[in-house]
Amino acid sequence: MTKHQVLLSKLKKIKALLLDVDGVLTDGAIIYGADGIELKVFDSQDGYGIVNAIKQGIRVGIITARKSEVVERRAADLGIADLYQGSIDKLTPYEKIKKDYSFQDSEVAYIGDDLLDMPLLQRVGFSAAPANAVRNVKMKVDYVAKAKGGHGAVREVIDLILKAQKK
Repeated sequence: MTKHQVLLSKLKKIKALLLDVDGVLTDGAIIYGADGIELKVFDSQDGYGIVNAIKQGIRVGIITARKSEVVERRAADLGIADLYQGSIDKLTPYEKIKKDYSFQDSEVAYIGDDLLDMPLLQRVGFSAAPANAVRNVKMKVDYVAKAKGGHGAVREVIDLILKAQKK
């Protein structure tokens, strides 16, 4: 099988897409206002892609090491029910999601950008990273997006999954 055929085979099996936040759903910047409020910038095209993926039957979840009210609000706005914050060990919430929905590793995709994401990226059926991910991550994933985190990388991966599944 060619590399393209292997990729297509993996994408066709995906039933769930899990996402990191900083560096994936955002460009990685963490902005604090003078009042201590944390601000993040999210891409509206990523948001549309997530809503569309959910509508097409792909379960979307977030597993992130940091805790942020902004992420909670964004997840709620997009209809993401599976939100795990403060998870430095990302495998524990991953196993819970798999158990809750009876997913196999091969049916889950994950987009991550840094070393904390590596254990999960190495477990899932399809792994991806944004263009601005650290080098070690980009070397190990199935797909490196042309777009950067916070600038359409999530949408790019969702579009690949949906196209492969003819949705």
